[in-house]
Amino acid sequence: MSFEGKTAWITGASSGIGAALAGEWAKRGANIILSGRDESRLSAVADRLETETKTLPFDVRDDEAMQRATEEAAGWKDGVDIFVANAGISQRSPAVDTDMQVYRDIIDIDLTAQIAAIQALLPHMTQRGSGKLLFISSIAGKVGVPMRTAYCAAKHGLIGYADALRGELSQSGIDVHVICPGSVATDVSRNALSADGTPRGRSDKVIDNGIAPDEAAARIIDAVELNQREIIVAEGMEEAMGEMRRTPDQLFDQVAGMVAAGYMEKMQSED
Repeated sequence: MSFEGKTAWITGASSGIGAALAGEWAKRGANIILSGRDESRLSAVADRLETETKTLPFDVRDDEAMQRATEEAAGWKDGVDIFVANAGISQRSPAVDTDMQVYRDIIDIDLTAQIAAIQALLPHMTQRGSGKLLFISSIAGKVGVPMRTAYCAAKHGLIGYADALRGELSQSGIDVHVICPGSVATDVSRNALSADGTPRGRSDKVIDNGIAPDEAAARIIDAVELNQREIIVAEGMEEAMGEMRRTPDQLFDQVAGMVAAGYMEKMQSED
């Protein structure tokens, strides 16, 4: 598909993969809506984009603010064509030492808030009968990685929601894409929560030597353009791990076939 004139709304857009996706889609002619908590950082990203942009700052855990942002985004241009659930935070701590509040916070931000954002936008997209939903998960959403038990739980959950939603929407004209990055050179490790919930404050060598965000963004958008449903953006061992846990396209097709054959209607009638 061509992205010329389409509108892409990206959460977590003030830095990292989110900002890089905004830049790459802008190069391909898309209009961009940027969301995150820090309006000044969003504005700095917007100033670098050679396309029409809109900034909608809000905290993803604020349901009322998110609903207002959704209504504003849906009313801009011709509505939202692409939505990227990208906001999130990672973890670096052994499970045995980790406060339960860290689990609650990471699952709230990385999973529950992302589901809430999609649920708010779904009526708009289903009414239009078209659109693309992108879920930024992780290789850690396919493989359990030590020191990231909360993050893995949230990212695995995000893929489960996305896969089920893809089946439900398979007859609607709305595509669902799950993105599983490996190590990308962002601040994800520096901003990760420690066992007591404080920011770690330092990065990992594997992250610092990871894929450049601009390269990751180009690879993601190329795959979306080809309508790939599960997109692994990783190298070396991380890529191999992701491919070992890749969901076969035949399984996605089987679930879509169940929906096409009336599975949902049958379930609802039995209720």
